Amino acid sequence: MSLKDSLRVMVVDDMSTSRAIITNTLDEIGITNNVAEADPKQALAKLVGNPVHLVLSDFNMPGMDGLGLLQALRQNRSTARIGFILVTGRATPEIIQQGQKLGLNNLIEKPFTPQKMKACIERVVGRL
Repeated sequence: MSLKDSLRVMVVDDMSTSRAIITNTLDEIGITNNVAEADPKQALAKLVGNPVHLVLSDFNMPGMDGLGLLQALRQNRSTARIGFILVTGRATPEIIQQGQKLGLNNLIEKPFTPQKMKACIERVVGRL
C-alpha cells in the first residue's frame, strides 16, 4: 500500500466551496482517504477521538481560526503529532510567525494548483 492510499486527511474550512476545492485537489493527486469538516471545534472533537495523519485547515473561520485549531491540537496528547498545513489567502508575516511558534508544519496560499498542493503535502509527510 502506498502512502497516498494509507494517508488519512481532514480538511477544515467553514466555506463549502473551499472545502470542495481542497478535497477535489486531494482526489486529483490521489489522496482519497479524506474527510471534511465545516466547524473547527467539531473537527477538534472528532480528531481527539479519531486522529488523522494530516489536517488541512483554513485560517479565517468563525469561532476558532486555523491557528486556534492548531494550538488546540498541539495541546492534546492524542493529536499533538498530527501534521498541520494552514490554507490561507493572506499569509502575513505575523500569521507565519505565530504558526511556527505553535508547530505549524507547512502553509499553502490560495489559489493553489494540484502540483503546489502535492509538493506542500510531501514536505510534511514525505514522497507520495
